[in-house]
Amino acid sequence: MGIYGKRSRATPPSLNSGLPPSVALLAEKRGQASPRPSATQPAAFSEAALRHSAIAAVRQGQYPLALVLFNQLIERQPHSATYYSNRGLVNLWCGHLTAALNDFNQAIALDPDLTQAYNNRASCYVAQGLLDQALADYDRAVELNPFNTRARINLGVTLRDVGQLNSALACFDDALLFYQLSEYIYAERGRTYHLRGDWNCALGDYQRCLQAIAQQPFEPSLDQLAQRVERWIHELRAAG
Repeated sequence: MGIYGKRSRATPPSLNSGLPPSVALLAEKRGQASPRPSATQPAAFSEAALRHSAIAAVRQGQYPLALVLFNQLIERQPHSATYYSNRGLVNLWCGHLTAALNDFNQAIALDPDLTQAYNNRASCYVAQGLLDQALADYDRAVELNPFNTRARINLGVTLRDVGQLNSALACFDDALLFYQLSEYIYAERGRTYHLRGDWNCALGDYQRCLQAIAQQPFEPSLDQLAQRVERWIHELRAAG
């Protein structure tokens, strides 16, 4: 988030891709018009307009503008843990790891129960290669919100990265119970089976992933996932 060394994470950038997921920004209704201030004049807008513009900037990949807007929001609401967490996520996507970690730490200091801040900080730890710290934060995110499927996926990927393949598989199994992001779960569970040598199980999950993607409208992140899974299938068949 995402934000996700560069290594791909399980979930898309708007949540945790390239990072991990996760890591949802403030909700904004699809189709809602958002003001588009210049980077030099964001303060002319209301807080709601700034918030919507920041989300729009993130969705459009305009990260420098998003940082300007989140700076303005934090100036107005210095005790908002969510604004710090969201700015940290953008800093993470920009590769500003120290700034991102500072933002996540501040978010958690302001609200120790903010699940997205733990998920985001874990993604930052992953980018720094601090996988034990990342595992602790992903665990905490899931503990605070058992329905946080993105955190569960990121936890499973990180468990796999440290060689705990069986624990990773159990994590993906649990994630499937919540009926969210199944295409990402099948992809990562398939990859875990693949690395463990269970090739039939791996191929089955890869195919389930592609079937789930085919049933959804086109999205760049899903297209990227499909391409990655197809490479894994080719890798598996070439090895066989």
